[in-house]
Amino acid sequence: MLGLARLDAEPGSPLAGQLVNAQEQVTLAVDELRELSRGVHPKALTDHGLAAAVENLATRSVLPVTADIRLPRRVPVSVETTAYFVIAEALANTTKHSHATQARVHARLHTDVLTLSISDNGIGGAAPEAGTGLTGLADRVAAADGRLRVSSPRGGPTLLHVELPCR
Repeated sequence: MLGLARLDAEPGSPLAGQLVNAQEQVTLAVDELRELSRGVHPKALTDHGLAAAVENLATRSVLPVTADIRLPRRVPVSVETTAYFVIAEALANTTKHSHATQARVHARLHTDVLTLSISDNGIGGAAPEAGTGLTGLADRVAAADGRLRVSSPRGGPTLLHVELPCR
């Protein structure tokens, strides 16, 4: 919104300068909140589990997100937390880069492995080796002894498949 307001302001005017400053301050605040939130568990996750927390993400997303998470029980806290942050980051990347009009999140527990699928109908071309936001996802999944596979041909769609052991 601040960027749009800057376009309407007279270039070089005091208002334009204030809008630039405000946008820079908001960007810094958002970055600080992201850093802080990496170590904080959302209340819905703590109180109600992964399905409720992802539903909250879906309702707050600017992109329509369909969440289909059916788990017979709560998984270990470390797995639940990893899954939540992987989904949150994947949806953020989708919103920023994919030009998608919708996204889907699917989660199931198969014996002792939590499987996640996060997909979108965007333009594709996502590749972890390209140094994108997928690198952070791959690192987070690897730290949990999990596995991340990406399918994202040019022209789309993109599908992230994550397997997290529940031990």
